[in-house]
Amino acid sequence: MTAWDEQILFSCRNLSLDLGGREVLSDISFDLRPGEVLGIIGPNGAGKTSLLEMLSGRYMPKTGSIRYQGKDVTRLPLFERARLGIGRTYQTPLVPEQLTVGESFKAARQAYRPYLTRFDAEYGAQLVNFTTPHSTPTALLKTFERRKLLLSCLLMREPKVLLMDEPAAGLINAEIDEIDQILRMLSKEMNVAVLIVEHRIELLESIADRVIVMDAGVVIAQGELAEIIDSPAVREAYFENH
Repeated sequence: MTAWDEQILFSCRNLSLDLGGREVLSDISFDLRPGEVLGIIGPNGAGKTSLLEMLSGRYMPKTGSIRYQGKDVTRLPLFERARLGIGRTYQTPLVPEQLTVGESFKAARQAYRPYLTRFDAEYGAQLVNFTTPHSTPTALLKTFERRKLLLSCLLMREPKVLLMDEPAAGLINAEIDEIDQILRMLSKEMNVAVLIVEHRIELLESIADRVIVMDAGVVIAQGELAEIIDSPAVREAYFENH
């Protein structure tokens, strides 16, 4: 393994996916390094969320491979990838509405070994500035508070990779600015590798080191956002159909 290869934390090669007998992804490849933010954009139906489902372990690819820390994890289920340090967030922040904030933290701490302490939960909450009282029913949380609760539960386990599906969805501008700061802190200060699917170009302009553009299940461009955003293929696929 070369020195360059050793810098690659998470990668995929030639991934394809069939759903319901239809090919929805074809020949997807990329590398992700510690501390890097990789953005994924594309029109609705491009296959972005399906790619996250495959990378996180919910969907199994038809062809191709996924590697994490030099290990082939292509056939590992979602929960095993999570325990290795691959975190996942969803566009809709679903929380356990029968529990309080404190009970949710306890469930996350005791989800699997090694069991964590309440101090670990406090650490995760501090990272995202989540200050809601533990007695609060999660059903009463607003969208941004729900996102912070779920992020806190992920971060207490100190994941090395975060796969994020539209973390700014449903947020107002001030909240998006806070998400921006959180992602900067995670990637640049804590060296977490972040892959983020996001429709808000202004957020990716601020935080993404590189961007992949997808359309109809394939990658049509990749590189720095400023360099590829005005290419004819990207404008036709994303902006004219978005």
